[in-house]
Amino acid sequence: MLKRFISKFKKNSADPHQAEIIARQDHDISRDNISENALKVLYRLKKANYEGYLVGGGVRDLLLGQSPKDFDIVTDATPEEVHALFRNSRLIGRRFRLVHVVYGRDVIEVATMRGHHDNAKGKHQSKKSDSGMLLRDNVYGTIDEDAIRRDFTINALYYEISDFSVHSYAGGMQDLNKRRLRLIGDPATRYREDPVRMLRAIRFAAKLDFTIEAKTAAPIRELAPLLLDIPAARLFEEVLKLFMAGYAQKTFALLEKYHLFEQLFPHTQQCINENAHYRKLVDLALINSDKRVAQGKSLTPAFLYSVFLWPCLLETARILREQGVPDVPAMHQAATEVISNQQTHTSIPKRFTIPMKEIWDLQRRLERRQPRQIDSIIGHSRFRAAYDFVLLREQNGEKLDNAGDWWTKYQEQNPDALYQKPERPRYNSRNRSRNRRDDGPHRISKGRSDQGNRDQGSRDHDGPHRVSNSHDDGPHRVSKRPRKPSRD
Repeated sequence: MLKRFISKFKKNSADPHQAEIIARQDHDISRDNISENALKVLYRLKKANYEGYLVGGGVRDLLLGQSPKDFDIVTDATPEEVHALFRNSRLIGRRFRLVHVVYGRDVIEVATMRGHHDNAKGKHQSKKSDSGMLLRDNVYGTIDEDAIRRDFTINALYYEISDFSVHSYAGGMQDLNKRRLRLIGDPATRYREDPVRMLRAIRFAAKLDFTIEAKTAAPIRELAPLLLDIPAARLFEEVLKLFMAGYAQKTFALLEKYHLFEQLFPHTQQCINENAHYRKLVDLALINSDKRVAQGKSLTPAFLYSVFLWPCLLETARILREQGVPDVPAMHQAATEVISNQQTHTSIPKRFTIPMKEIWDLQRRLERRQPRQIDSIIGHSRFRAAYDFVLLREQNGEKLDNAGDWWTKYQEQNPDALYQKPERPRYNSRNRSRNRRDDGPHRISKGRSDQGNRDQGSRDHDGPHRVSNSHDDGPHRVSKRPRKPSRD
């Protein structure tokens, strides 16, 4: 179908300002495949005499025969006008002023068409940094102007609800047909405006199995350090998009090829460059993660980051032991240092750093398998993730005294163990002194229970993908609907 209507519209594909109009009979997009709530927004805008188009990744994915996760809309109405039109909406953002129209858990993002920076009337509308990065972009314009402000040609696609046509700009349909990823405008300038576009190029190439056009790819290695100017919190969100959507292995290879992974995880990059064993561990983890996504299983950022930073943890702990720090304190101190260093590049929320440390700490306990600790280990909220990590390490060739096989058999022989909380002694003023006498000179303190740890780690990430704090589909899995991402 794509080839049939692409061949009809080659004449003006080189002019990014001129739209190619693909009539309804020449494409396969049906309203049946569009979110009902997105259609409500489009029809409401039309009824109020505003222009409204489905735009970007939603149109792209529909044309590729895929099911979009998000439906974004662009209009000539200002954010304030859209907000006034929909009572179930909220204004968000300063850098890019947007409106979220909320239907329960479904969020439709509505943006006003962007114009050229030359039309800006002041710094409150458009502002750039010294390196050329856009700090503010609220210059409004027409659909033709909005199209050339899009990042990639395959995202400069607009679906018109009134006649069901598709408007393609800058040769977007041709690139879609050729499975080619191409930036609109000068690549170096566009990357400087927003360095995250380099990560988006990698993500789309991996996700869609597209080839990055030579001119689009050429400046990436040189400009990769510009990612250091991006807030660490934003890069954390980008990491989740890159590695938790089912194409992590391919993404990792492309990030390394274009020297981008070292900007996100510099210490990990150094470790895997120096030790092939560490590289293989990361590769195996990403392969397994992609399989989990394909099987519909949940992933957690805590597990992803615990794998990426494991080589750094071991190397840091080794140095501390050489300085005379005992083994267990060395691992605990190394965990704190490694996480702190990583947070200067990509922030890691506390709701994930705590599970990371627990996964790492459980490795030693899973290897030792002390009989008195079995119940507390298997009842731990991070047991499944830590157990998977042990299996991963053994798959990578580590000799852990068959720990993975032992815990696998234990679960098979005790299928209800995962669903039971380990029993804890009850404390009250009456038996406290008795416990002290019975247990000798060592004090017994309550500490935080496993339930407390579970509660602290159960708040989920509201990122672009479905994310869970548990690494399995067991009873402890807690997930929330992700927040709507910005323009795709």
